[in-house]
Amino acid sequence: MRKLALTFACLMLLMESGCSSSEIPGMLLAKNAPQKTQLEMRQIQTRTYQVKDRLLVMKAMLNVLQDDNFIIEQVNVDLGFFYAQKEVDVEDSGEKFWETFWRGKVDATYKKNQVIDATANITEFGDEMRVRVNFRVKVMNNKGGVVLVRQVDDPEYYQKFFYKVDKGIFIEKEEI
Repeated sequence: MRKLALTFACLMLLMESGCSSSEIPGMLLAKNAPQKTQLEMRQIQTRTYQVKDRLLVMKAMLNVLQDDNFIIEQVNVDLGFFYAQKEVDVEDSGEKFWETFWRGKVDATYKKNQVIDATANITEFGDEMRVRVNFRVKVMNNKGGVVLVRQVDDPEYYQKFFYKVDKGIFIEKEEI
């Protein structure tokens, strides 16, 4: 019996160390990276396309976001601007268990979901289109409170997004 209690206590310590991590599941923030300057972020967020049709680029971007389960909230074709949002469940059953049962908190709070906002600006630049997109993550707890709000600063996330936009522009041009 004593061995079982010791095993259970060790398991709970391991669980606590796993749950106390500051990393948010599914979070889109660069790990252990120094804060980027405004110019560095602008370079990460911006791409130029050898296309003269702003509507074609906008449609390709909107299709990519919809493919990634974003809901398009606002679009202004004249300005080349749009806003989209996506909600993701990030509830960790280990964290929930730890906060509610192990610590015995009746009104326990734990991370429940995150909201990813995307804004984009598409600007004509001579014979090209310049695209700037910005992603922001807001983490919410189970009571609807805000835990964290940060700009997505992971260059790889933006690279993957623009890679999909490249494909989307090709599909739009070829009318596939």
